[in-house]
Amino acid sequence: MYKYLSKLGFLALMIFSISVSAEILNKDAIPEKIKAQLIKRHPDAVEITAEKKVHFAQELYEVFFTVNKEKIIELYRPDGHFYAKAQQVESIFLMVPGSEKNLKAAFNDVVVKESIMVANPNSSGEEYDLLITSGGKNWSVIVDGNGNVVKKSED
Repeated sequence: MYKYLSKLGFLALMIFSISVSAEILNKDAIPEKIKAQLIKRHPDAVEITAEKKVHFAQELYEVFFTVNKEKIIELYRPDGHFYAKAQQVESIFLMVPGSEKNLKAAFNDVVVKESIMVANPNSSGEEYDLLITSGGKNWSVIVDGNGNVVKKSED
């Protein structure tokens, strides 16, 4: 049993330590199934871009767009199905106790440039998708609802 748990822990550590640079996809690079669903839901959507993300252990596309001058963020599964809405928040430090301490432990100096909250549509909880600068570099960071740094990758 101990060997099984240690292997499982090692595997989880490996998955979370893999870093992939976030790539902004323009409208033409977004999978057709996602674009079709987005246009069906929001026929007036413009300025459409997306990023591949992992939230709640699921590969998703975080899609950014504008409708009537309102900026909207939605998440879609790779098969095109809508997953959840997300919203930009002013400060993760006000929303998630412990997040500032944990971010400062993971990075020397932290400036949060963008903070997006994603609520789990399948159960309780949320994750925060952050764009930060530290040491002169840009980082994409996922923080869970308890303030723990779940994933980080250099942009």
